[in-house]
Amino acid sequence: MNYILFDGEYRVNLLPLTYTKPVADLRIGILTIREKWELYLQSTTTSITEDYLSEKFPMVELEENVMIKGSVLPNKDLVETIKNLKENQALYKNEELLAFFCKEGQEVDLDSFQAIEFSGKTLQIKHTWDLFSFNGEALEADFDLITKDRKSAPIPETVHCMNPDRIFLEEGVDIEIGVLNARNGAIYIGRNAEVQEGAMIRGPFAMGEHSVVKMGAKVFGPTTLGPKSKIGGEVNNTIMSGYCSKGHDGYLGNSVIGEWCNLGADTNNSNLKNNYANVKVWEYGKERFVDTGLQFCGLVMGDHSKCGINTMFNTGTIIGVSANIYGSNFPRNFIPSFSWGGAAGFTTYSKAKAFDTADLVMKRKNEDFSDLDKDIMSHIFEITSKYRAK
Repeated sequence: MNYILFDGEYRVNLLPLTYTKPVADLRIGILTIREKWELYLQSTTTSITEDYLSEKFPMVELEENVMIKGSVLPNKDLVETIKNLKENQALYKNEELLAFFCKEGQEVDLDSFQAIEFSGKTLQIKHTWDLFSFNGEALEADFDLITKDRKSAPIPETVHCMNPDRIFLEEGVDIEIGVLNARNGAIYIGRNAEVQEGAMIRGPFAMGEHSVVKMGAKVFGPTTLGPKSKIGGEVNNTIMSGYCSKGHDGYLGNSVIGEWCNLGADTNNSNLKNNYANVKVWEYGKERFVDTGLQFCGLVMGDHSKCGINTMFNTGTIIGVSANIYGSNFPRNFIPSFSWGGAAGFTTYSKAKAFDTADLVMKRKNEDFSDLDKDIMSHIFEITSKYRAK
């Protein structure tokens, strides 16, 4: 069977994170949504996404295909139900489409399909803030999936552990002196990752391969550190998607940071309003600020964005792709893609300069800023121009 993950109607709500990738390639828990599905299905997947992303993320259609909504996280019962779908059957949860079976080249009319209701539990990402809100549940599920019937690499005796049965170290982990507290959630440390001396980590927590937790860092779960990333200072209930850095002191909480981002020394974000009211954030789907229903909501930063030292972000700040923020005082809490500036105002960050920076940043981690990446970023530059000051 061929499995294809489609973006669905929530992609626009998940901007700016989905400007650069399909919904299924967002990270939550330990793995991306795609990686979860592929482990459960024991099969590769492709995506149906925006046209400008389709060359980098192509869709492969075979004779028989099951289409799965990419914002839905898999679980055992859901996967078993999807595997049992037959031709012209569609799976729903409370009248919302989850998956359907179709033939190659078929003109799909879902009204003519047999509707099957899924009665089990589902977890779905519909808004950017769902990523950190559901990160703990997703992380625990990923931990059980990844570590089942496997044995952790030895934990050095100099590391103080609480609930070691829920701590898993992959091969090559470098940790000598620190605190790993898994009483409130699992701790997963990926291959060749480094936890430097004096770091204190409370689960649920995950870090990807070749990532670093700096000396004396204080990490509160549920927190995820993607591959080839670095954190220091104080971090709480945050996802750093991968290839990004917060290497110095400063507070980051209830936040989602995209890939290839850098937070300068003593960057801090607010995650609670002074009046304790619900946090409102900019949502691209409605093109206005919406009530998250949360008291705690920090920062969402799109891929390739950066901020300078001593940057302060207000509660519920949304930053687009490839923005560069610096200076004193709080910048506004919606910063469009390719913006350059801070509280004193913004100008447009030129594509040429942005591309030069992206190329240098990616080379540092032995990755390529390809012509295809440039085409995607150029398209993002154009479609986000309406949000920038003229």
